[in-house]
Amino acid sequence: MACNPSLHSRALALILAIGVVFGLAGCGSTPTNDETAGWSAQKIYTEAREEMRAGGWDKAIKLLESLESKYPFGRYAQQAQMDIAYSYWKNNDIASAVAACDRFIKLYPNHENLDYIYYLRGLALFNEDLGLLGKVSRQDPTERDSRGLRESFDTLKTLVTRFPDSKYAEDSRLRLKYLVNALAQYEVHVAGYYMRRGAFLAAANRAQYMITTYPNAPAQEEALYILVAAYDAMGMTDLRDGARRVLERTYPEGRLARNKGQKSKDPWWKLW
Repeated sequence: MACNPSLHSRALALILAIGVVFGLAGCGSTPTNDETAGWSAQKIYTEAREEMRAGGWDKAIKLLESLESKYPFGRYAQQAQMDIAYSYWKNNDIASAVAACDRFIKLYPNHENLDYIYYLRGLALFNEDLGLLGKVSRQDPTERDSRGLRESFDTLKTLVTRFPDSKYAEDSRLRLKYLVNALAQYEVHVAGYYMRRGAFLAAANRAQYMITTYPNAPAQEEALYILVAAYDAMGMTDLRDGARRVLERTYPEGRLARNKGQKSKDPWWKLW
């Protein structure tokens, strides 16, 4: 007996449909790894805080992210976002901490704890580049990105400007002072790097930038010293003498004054 193509097609379609149904049923019965399934927002938050107190930052982050996902508009949601940023920072995930702070600032620009978020953001970036001056001596300083320091400075400056009476303002001001000095010293390191490699014009430009941008930083003397040296190496005697007068007048007991009259086979400026 001949096979009816139409019946054959319908039978095949039915078999495929039954297979899909059973397949979906099988997927639906697969157990999930969500330990917070069925938990209230309060329970998730309580467990997350316990992990934070114990230093279990990875677990705390997972719990807080679960809380934010399941209860995005609950009363714990905003606090969870702040705690996530803090936990990322404590877990040395600076990029995620900064991103979490940025997200909070965007979502809640008038939040009562906004000063804390700015402080946390500035602190994360500050600690990330705290070792700048120690590391820069062991690498090409032009390869060291100072954007973290600058971002930290801008963030903490925003904090003390917008929230001058914040409990975080005084510490932020102290850190701002350090950051100014660190950024100035960074510029001097880069200028010195150019001097060592004979890029005298680049050294002069970098030193001049530091002098103009950070006029009261402790590294000012060294920047002037490099400026005199660079002009001297390029044969720009008028500019050299002008810079030297500023250096001697500003720092009469500095290195240049102490080195006068001392004979050396190297140029007077070659300290690097």
